[in-house]
Amino acid sequence: MRNLAVIAALLAALPLAAQQPSNPAPQTQQPPAKPTLEKPDEAPADVPAAAQAKKPVPVRKPVASEAEGKVVEEIVARVNNEIITRSELDHSKVTAQDDAKQECQNRCTPEQLKSLIESSQKNALRDLIDQSLLVQRGKDMGLSVEADTIKQLDQIRIENKLTSMEALEQAVTSQGLNWEDFKNNISNGILTKKVISSEVGSHISIGKDEVQKYYDAHKNDYIRPEQVVLRSIEINTAGKDPAEVAELKKKAETALKRVKDGEDFGEIAKRYSEGATAKQGGYLGTYKRGELSPQLEAAVFKMKKNDLTDVLETKQGFLIMQVMEHYDEGQQPLDKVENEIMDKLYGERMQPALRDYLKTLREQSYVVVKPGYQDIAGGGNSEIQEVSATPEVTKTRKGRKKFLVFGKRPGDSGD
Repeated sequence: MRNLAVIAALLAALPLAAQQPSNPAPQTQQPPAKPTLEKPDEAPADVPAAAQAKKPVPVRKPVASEAEGKVVEEIVARVNNEIITRSELDHSKVTAQDDAKQECQNRCTPEQLKSLIESSQKNALRDLIDQSLLVQRGKDMGLSVEADTIKQLDQIRIENKLTSMEALEQAVTSQGLNWEDFKNNISNGILTKKVISSEVGSHISIGKDEVQKYYDAHKNDYIRPEQVVLRSIEINTAGKDPAEVAELKKKAETALKRVKDGEDFGEIAKRYSEGATAKQGGYLGTYKRGELSPQLEAAVFKMKKNDLTDVLETKQGFLIMQVMEHYDEGQQPLDKVENEIMDKLYGERMQPALRDYLKTLREQSYVVVKPGYQDIAGGGNSEIQEVSATPEVTKTRKGRKKFLVFGKRPGDSGD
C-alpha cells in the first residue's frame, strides 16, 4: 500500500490547484518522473497552474503540557478566530522544499533548485494565511463541498487499491493520523478552489480578438516539428501468470470500450490505469518523431486528434493510447493553438487577480503576525493579540460587496 501519511501531508495543504490544460502546450522533454500518485488532482477547470500556492498544513490548536499546564506550541499568526502555529509553519517549509525538488525533477541546476526552495519557503507564512482566509470565506459564502470530498476520498481509496471507505479509514488511522482531520484537510482544499473559481476565475474572460492579437504577435512561437500530445491507460502484467494476464487484458478491453462508449478518457485512466501518470488522467506529454519506440510511433503518428489505439501489448503489459492533439510540421494554425494561448493569457491574469482578491480579504479580516516572522503579503509585523469570538463586530468593515472586487454578479442585491 502506498504511504497514506504522504497523502495527508499533501492534502493538508492549500492546493490552489494546478491542472493539465485541456489542450496542453507542446513540450519537447520526455515525460516527467513518476509523480506522487497519492496527491489527488481536484482543481476546477478554470483554475490554472499559474494560480497555484504552496501547501500549508492543517490548522491545529496549541498543545498544552499536562505536567506543567503550559502551552508549548508557539503561535506565529492569527487569522480572525484561527491560529497558525510554529509547527505548521515549519512543516509547510519542509513541504515547500519537497515540492521544489519534485517540480525540478532533475531539470534544474543546483542554483535554480536552491532559488526555488528559498522562494517557496519565504512565502510559506503568506500561503498559510491565504489558506485560512479562503477557507473562512468559503464558509461565509455557504459553499458545500461534502459531495466533492466524498468523491475525492473515493479516488484516494481507488489509488491505494482499498476495497471500502472503512478500509481507507483504517489505513489512515493505522499511521497515527486522525480520520476527521484527514477529511477536513481534503474539504478545505476543495473549498479554497471553489472560492477562487467563483470569486476570481469567473471574472476573467479572454476574448477571441485577444487570442488573435497574441497569435499574430507570436507566430514564430508556433512553428514546430510534427508532434503528438498523448495520454495513456496502462495495465501492468509483470510477474503475472497466464490466467491473470488474460483477466488483465479483459480489464484493458473494458476500459477501451468505456471510452469508445463516450466516457471521458482521463476519468477512465484515473480509475483503470496503473501507470505513473494515472492521477493526471494518463497525460504523458508531447513527442516528436524519434522520441517513442518504433511500435508506438508507427501507431500514433498516423492518428488524428482524439483517435484511440486498440489495446496494445508491450513487454510491461497492456497499453491504450489517445492522441490529444496532432501538430503537423511548420506554422501551426490558430485553431490548433487557440486553447493553448487562452490558457496562457488566463494564467497571466489569474495570478495578480488572485493576489488582489486576497489583499481585499485581508482588509476585511483580523490578521496579526508575531514579530520576527515574515508575512510578505501583509502590512508589516505586529504583536499577536487576543481576538474576540466575533472579530467582525470589533473591526470596522466596509460591507461584503467589497469581496466582489471584480464587479457585481448578476442577481446580487447587496447587503
